[in-house]
Amino acid sequence: MKASRLLLLSALAIAVSPISAQTISATDAKNHVGEKATVCGKIASERTVSSSRGEPTFINLDAAYPNQVFTILIWGDDRQNVGALPTEGSRVCATGLIQDYKGVPEIVVKNSGQLSQ
Repeated sequence: MKASRLLLLSALAIAVSPISAQTISATDAKNHVGEKATVCGKIASERTVSSSRGEPTFINLDAAYPNQVFTILIWGDDRQNVGALPTEGSRVCATGLIQDYKGVPEIVVKNSGQLSQ
């Protein structure tokens, strides 16, 4: 009886525990569109387009625009929630839903909890 109760409690604990996102490279992200994951790479370029609607910041990993492998997108309204951005040449990871934008995988980052180094 105790063994079956312990087994049931263990199964419930596993069922309700959060599923952590897998960590993948910027190059491999294209194979995971539609999935939640942590994507890591080296910052090749970063640019905020103040003249564009929404004032987006594009952080391109592993290769600079227009040959970027993966993009981290931060909208202007979210910049304050994200905080200081990592510098070009440093390694960064972004966690979230991988989306495709014109053939380039990206994650939209809305808060600092989605970025790590």
